[in-house]
Amino acid sequence: MQRSISHQKPVISLFYIVLFVLYDSLGTIYPFLPPMLTLLYVLFARALDNDDTLSVFVVVLCLVVFEANYGYMLLSAVVYFYVLYKFIMPQITKNSNCLVCIRALTAILVYLGYFLFLTLLSNIFLLPQPNINYYIIYYIVIEFFLIGLL
Repeated sequence: MQRSISHQKPVISLFYIVLFVLYDSLGTIYPFLPPMLTLLYVLFARALDNDDTLSVFVVVLCLVVFEANYGYMLLSAVVYFYVLYKFIMPQITKNSNCLVCIRALTAILVYLGYFLFLTLLSNIFLLPQPNINYYIIYYIVIEFFLIGLL
């Protein structure tokens, strides 16, 4: 059976996965490269809005690679992103009309909220506390500008 030339989505998704794995691997070596969590959250939310299971799978796979590189719990980012998408962000968008404010809050909630979520999980499962560094402020600023381009 021959694949249709017009159906390129799986090939492009595979390219994005390979590109993200390479970028994330470099990001663990060079801390000035942001881990692109806010960008992954925006892609995750758009895929859920469009009911695109392939894109959700690609983002989940990228999040698993991120968690493996940084030593976080398996699928903790996926659970946090879903809670953020389903419960927190609808309340923020309902109460605010400022698009710039929503983007800034998204970047802040993705990084600081994920750190607090990991702290909660470490307290529940009696694991060591995750460390927070001052690069997180740099990551929030850089990714705020990146999601502003989307």
